[in-house]
Amino acid sequence: MKILLKDPQATVFQCDQRFRVLVAGRRFGKTFLALVELCQAAWAPGRLAWYVAPTYKQAKRIAWKALKKMTQPYWATQPNETDLRIELMWGGTICLRGADNYDSLRGDGLDFLVLDEYASIASEAWTAVLRPALADRQGRALFIGTPQGFNHFHELFESAEARPDWKTFQFTTAEGGNVPLGELESAAQELDERTYRQEFEARFETLGVGRAYYAFDREHNVKNIAFSPQLAVSWSLDFNMNPLCSVLTQALQGVVVVLEELILPDSNTLAACEEFLSRTDKWCRGSRLRFQVYGDSTGEQRRTSASRTDWQIVKEFFGRYRDRFDVVFHVPSANPLVKDRVNCVNAKLRNHAGKHRLLVNPSCKQLIKDFEQVSWKTDPHGNPLVELNKSDPMRTHVSDAVGYMIAREFPMRPQKGEQPGPMLC
Repeated sequence: MKILLKDPQATVFQCDQRFRVLVAGRRFGKTFLALVELCQAAWAPGRLAWYVAPTYKQAKRIAWKALKKMTQPYWATQPNETDLRIELMWGGTICLRGADNYDSLRGDGLDFLVLDEYASIASEAWTAVLRPALADRQGRALFIGTPQGFNHFHELFESAEARPDWKTFQFTTAEGGNVPLGELESAAQELDERTYRQEFEARFETLGVGRAYYAFDREHNVKNIAFSPQLAVSWSLDFNMNPLCSVLTQALQGVVVVLEELILPDSNTLAACEEFLSRTDKWCRGSRLRFQVYGDSTGEQRRTSASRTDWQIVKEFFGRYRDRFDVVFHVPSANPLVKDRVNCVNAKLRNHAGKHRLLVNPSCKQLIKDFEQVSWKTDPHGNPLVELNKSDPMRTHVSDAVGYMIAREFPMRPQKGEQPGPMLC
């Protein structure tokens, strides 16, 4: 089997240290490298090489099809589709495994092991189960992944630098050579600085610690900008009852302006609609206003009246004012993940290119407080969670309202335009 790897992948491949740790940006070519390593490790009778992903489903989705294509000329028998096992004609075996039930991985002695996306695998899977599996055969291991904060992957990376038989590598997406520079420039425009550094520069960042909206600063994000009659208006709602919060925004060429916030303590959805009517009256001027309506998907289940959901109340309200408003609803079937929504907002507040594309009028005092004070929740030991701290009942709700609109219109989209990666010859 002849392989062709790009220089950074080849640097890792040619290293003869027993344990290697590769930290790399997205689309670097980590999984392809892992499959090449598995084939080399299983190139002898009786040898057993494992690829371990965070879950069985991920292992199958990420690597199974590519591994079958790579090894097809060398199959001894048809691959086992249930066990994700390939027996090779020279007597070696490659298996794909998931670490979600890592106790089930006990028993086999391994010659080689890849742990893919190790930041998402429990550290105990390595220390309690997989490391002992390498002992009797003096097996080797390759840890690969993109950072996810300062977790056990970061600890492994740091400790490995000073340990014998270990070697660390750190490469950016650009160094991998699989993603065009134009696509990286586009990503720098769409992502906030910390997310870009983590995902594409393979740097360990504190995305889930401390202030949630760390990209906000008053100097650049608070601006007094007037309503534009040429642009559509967006109304985005969070259906928390105390306070019930919503925002009125406009957007032009990717720049979002928060014109007003509607903060109603101990209120209900119908009262929010009446407040909306009052606030927008000054903009109507005898013509129909174009509106985009966004918000919390749970409003389809929550009822603030005896028989109607929150979204039914909103839609019936606009139905009574067809002569005044031209409305399009954007109500998702499920809310985005909190972390993704916050990252989308941070990317607008300040992206990796240093541009501020979310501007807040100074009258929106509660939203400004949210951006400055909302933090991530921690467990009793101080470890960060992917939940917002809601100990202050006034916080998070109006920034949630902004986030629903931004996450829908400016999502953290998967990157496109990837060039072909390394090839196997």
